[in-house]
Amino acid sequence: MAKTYKIAVLPGDGTGPEVVTEGRKVLDAAAKKFGLSFTYQEYDLGGDRYLKTGELVPDSVLAELEKVDSIYLGAIGHPEVKPGPLEVGILLRLRFHVEQYINLRPVKLYPNVETPLKDKGPKEINFEIIRENCGGIYTGAGGAAHKGTPLEYATQVMTYSRSEVDRCLRFAFQRAQKREKKQLTLVHKMNVLTEVGDLWFRAFHEMGEKEFPEVARDYNHVDACTMWMVKNPEWYETIVTANLFGDIITDLGAMIQGGMGIAAGGNINPDGISMFEPIGGSAPKYTGQKKINPLAAICSAGMMLEHLGEAQAGAAMEQAVVKALESGKIKSLSAGRMGLNTEQVGDLVASLV
Repeated sequence: MAKTYKIAVLPGDGTGPEVVTEGRKVLDAAAKKFGLSFTYQEYDLGGDRYLKTGELVPDSVLAELEKVDSIYLGAIGHPEVKPGPLEVGILLRLRFHVEQYINLRPVKLYPNVETPLKDKGPKEINFEIIRENCGGIYTGAGGAAHKGTPLEYATQVMTYSRSEVDRCLRFAFQRAQKREKKQLTLVHKMNVLTEVGDLWFRAFHEMGEKEFPEVARDYNHVDACTMWMVKNPEWYETIVTANLFGDIITDLGAMIQGGMGIAAGGNINPDGISMFEPIGGSAPKYTGQKKINPLAAICSAGMMLEHLGEAQAGAAMEQAVVKALESGKIKSLSAGRMGLNTEQVGDLVASLV
């Protein structure tokens, strides 16, 4: 009897529904091959709903999302909604509500994908970034006063508890244990952010010494990390970092692996409900044109399978992406220049699972 997983689908805005459709197509191909079954429940969270009703994430939807096995997200971002409400009211609320305290971002260069880095290939660009996802400066601690006057000021505070830091570090050490070199790099800015940086640094080394002595430890200031990711990406295998720094360096990682069209990610609660998504955003200017690249959405669906314990099926989805790229039929990862339309890329990958 096929094992059934209940997946909440949030197609979202812009081209989100288009890439999610192709991701589901490949998921279903993997399900057929590996004896799995998915039941999908769609939710219309996003800019259109917000503009019509003023709702972001109703409490009733949150209650339903607590009962699914995983969440599959297309994209959130609407050209008629100013930055802020959708990101905070949907994405951050979902992450915080079900404690998706890990953002996992593979940075992996696939065959036949161009990188802007000279003389670097798949062997040199293959690492993971683990970003703490629920704490730090994004929690909203702080405030503003005297807005619109010469005396206006604002504060936004980076705060971390030891327990928040420890749970993120433990996940990172466990991921590093499974890699070939067993190497973990902490990225922060402890020379300036002396208190929070010191907390991360001490916790990192204390945990490493006591619980993971076989994992080699290194530290980079975040500004140095951005340099080395470009100059020597092969130095990295697993990176762990705080929320703000992770938000920045994961976008750099996406560029060196070939662009947003291949960048997938997961917002993870290791013991609960996680959410998987392509990194590239809603790309509203391409909506309905079948020009958008669905590979990142397909890769994120493969990550979802791995997280659900279906490692073989998840690996088969990733290998299908590799085979599709090796075939030469996909000419570029850029929207409108792929040589195939969105549906054809999905069909090709599904046929190779």
